[in-house]
Amino acid sequence: MKRTRLGAFLFGMGLTGMIDGIVFHQLLQWHSTYMWTTRHNQIVSDGLLHVITTAFMVAGTSVLWLDDTPNKTFRNRSFWGALLLGGGIFNLFEGVINHHVLQIHHVRPGPLQAEYDIAFDLAACCLVILGIALSRMHRLTTD
Repeated sequence: MKRTRLGAFLFGMGLTGMIDGIVFHQLLQWHSTYMWTTRHNQIVSDGLLHVITTAFMVAGTSVLWLDDTPNKTFRNRSFWGALLLGGGIFNLFEGVINHHVLQIHHVRPGPLQAEYDIAFDLAACCLVILGIALSRMHRLTTD
């Protein structure tokens, strides 16, 4: 089951990063991975984000594919807890490092910039807490 959780964790990191790139970077066009450069370099930096998140998804899928745990299921709380935990950690790391420490971009630059960044961080914390809670609920029901 440990490999299933690892695969779900890695896939969750990639999935959440991919959702961030698609929604905030492409659809809403609120920011790019590296804002303070030419438009060409912004597109390249967003492309690098997608390469990294795709690599996480491929790694997670590979681990899940190779997992030989008998009777593994992707419907249990442990799987979903690990997936949400991976996504939350990715967003929390990205939010703290990119938005606050390096300040290479913000969720939505301009008015209320700090509030958008904090809301992003709080949403990431919620994913982490929910992921941990689901994982613990699974352990309590299987022990």
